[in-house]
Amino acid sequence: MVRSLVDLLTKHAAHHPDRTAYRYLATGDCDGAIQEISYARLADRSHAVAAWLQERGLAGSRAMLLYPPGLEFICGYLGCLSAGVVAVPGVPPQGRSQNHRALTRMKRLIADADAKVILGGREVITALSGMVEHLPELADITCVATEDIPDEAAAAWHEPDLTADSVAFLQYTSGSTSAPRGVVVTHGNLLDNERVITERMGHTPDALAEYDHEMFVSWLPVYHDMGLIGPVLNTVHLGATATLFSPLHFLQQPQRWLTAISRYRPHTSGGPNFAYELALKHAGPGLLDGLDLSSWRVAFNGAEPVRAATLRRFTETFAPAGFRREALYPCYGLAEATLMVTGGTVHTPPTLLQAPETGPHASRTDAAAVSSGRPGADLTVAIADPERHEELPEGDVGEIWVRGASVAKGYWRNALATRETFRATLAGHEGRFLRTGDLGFLRDGELFVTGRLKDLIVIDGRNHYPQDLELTAEMSHPALRPGCTAAFSVEAAESGEFEESAESGESVAGHDGGAGGEQPVVVAEIAPDAAAEAEKIIDVIRSGIGEAHGLSVRDVVLVQPGTIPKTSSGKIQRRATRTAYLGGTLAVLDAPVLS
Repeated sequence: MVRSLVDLLTKHAAHHPDRTAYRYLATGDCDGAIQEISYARLADRSHAVAAWLQERGLAGSRAMLLYPPGLEFICGYLGCLSAGVVAVPGVPPQGRSQNHRALTRMKRLIADADAKVILGGREVITALSGMVEHLPELADITCVATEDIPDEAAAAWHEPDLTADSVAFLQYTSGSTSAPRGVVVTHGNLLDNERVITERMGHTPDALAEYDHEMFVSWLPVYHDMGLIGPVLNTVHLGATATLFSPLHFLQQPQRWLTAISRYRPHTSGGPNFAYELALKHAGPGLLDGLDLSSWRVAFNGAEPVRAATLRRFTETFAPAGFRREALYPCYGLAEATLMVTGGTVHTPPTLLQAPETGPHASRTDAAAVSSGRPGADLTVAIADPERHEELPEGDVGEIWVRGASVAKGYWRNALATRETFRATLAGHEGRFLRTGDLGFLRDGELFVTGRLKDLIVIDGRNHYPQDLELTAEMSHPALRPGCTAAFSVEAAESGEFEESAESGESVAGHDGGAGGEQPVVVAEIAPDAAAEAEKIIDVIRSGIGEAHGLSVRDVVLVQPGTIPKTSSGKIQRRATRTAYLGGTLAVLDAPVLS
């Protein structure tokens, strides 16, 4: 009986020791340096790390993982699981621009998880030794570069006593609407969600054989649930092969993603909607001529709103390279459900619908809602009224609630938040539900995600989804960067305070007057060379939103590229952007534009 991924790793190492588990493109290029690790080697390195942890009596404690992109993270993570140690994936500080943010998050995670040891790459561990002044917590934590743990240590490894309820790792949420919380994911949760991913994405024995076990290409960050639970751990679950490379290398040259798919011909690859937009932006004739995307069966798209326009343009652009519309695979999930909740049907194009105008949380104006597919087997998805805790009729928009074995145990050492989020009851249903905080509706068994409950913009008693306003803004002018716009509302009284600040000469964005109540604001990143067109861009954003949504925008602020707050998974942090707007700390492009 398989109790954990540790059992499956041991099985694959015994039955297919020489099969490549992972290859890593060190430069992001298929013709650059490549590192590979077989299942036998992966098991040996994981067992060596596990034995090191076991010998120090760390079973049951938390280990923070701070690695640069590469294969060493996987050995460290599986080493924790193999030792019965709770893994806590984190983001290592890297580069001046990210240092403060990464340090702040790392400090919070170390304290919240009560980490007893830090595992990382050599460079990270060396860098940490010089950070004790900024992070005094490090003085009491053992730090080790797992590359320095000798292979011979594996001989001392002993199999941990794991059950379905044993905690595997803490997945800290990305914090799009709140401070990050540690989701407690058990070994049972992991196995169940890998089963859901396998079933929904068609990773059958026949598919494995057809693809000679080449199942994934991924640049997704492995410290985030989509990159970890999907491409990395489903590979171990299946005994398959995955090709990985750094998120930074993807962002530098998005065409590397499609080139790797063309070269290694995997069954499955994907990312958030913005990844497809970046690929489109860099799709020159030279790239298309050399691509073959005909093997790509599952092009998953999740973690942020899936745009119908993106799906259409991607299909049209890459059809000459063999990409098929049937490969498009919108899906939905969240860390609190380990990862995947719903997904499309393989070999079937996604369903597009005009969103409904019924239900207490309805009101959309975009052309089509994109189906995120059907729930995995043995997962229940219900649409509930978030105030009355009653199930809503099919087609009505409400809060998405989920029940099943993939739903995590709760939030680490946060009983109140656990009770509020993981212990909901729904009339007519047995058992407890997870409240996702996401809005959506069901139609013919398929889930359509419409937005975040906390991000709703309420104007004159009518609800508006911020991502709809953001899409309209981004489509209004080519200078706006895809996936880099934040829409939110402010009270007239709140913004009025800052009009006085502007008059006193402080560097804040200006605000026009207006009636009281909630009023929408749009903050958008544009390239610095478009600053000369700032007034024109602001005008077209205002008119576009006015025409499409019937809204008068209080303020449009254009900011420097890369400055809108985002989560570790790339989601816009609208509340943080709102706070920066009200606090006058946005990186406004050139000079404030007074309305």
